[in-house]
Amino acid sequence: MSRFTPFAALATGIAVAIALPTAIYAQSTHTGTVERVWEDGFRLNTGDRTLTVDSWDVYGDNTPRHVSVGDRVTITGEFEDGEFDAFSIVDAPRSSQ
Repeated sequence: MSRFTPFAALATGIAVAIALPTAIYAQSTHTGTVERVWEDGFRLNTGDRTLTVDSWDVYGDNTPRHVSVGDRVTITGEFEDGEFDAFSIVDAPRSSQ
């Protein structure tokens, strides 16, 4: 049995403790109403905040063909360089008010 086993276990535990909060925060989901649309993105109002969404990975330069002002959508992705990079964009049910 090696003396380095406890050290390796401790190092692994520290690495997981550091990486886990980042991994959890890295991907998130938001639902809101589209306020503005351009070729590779749109602005989404969630009620709590307004997000600039980069939709290029989903729609390329054809976002206006798939998303319109007033649409209610749910996006999943991560924040990068001040924008939200969407991995998926789906229609969200309208709230009954």
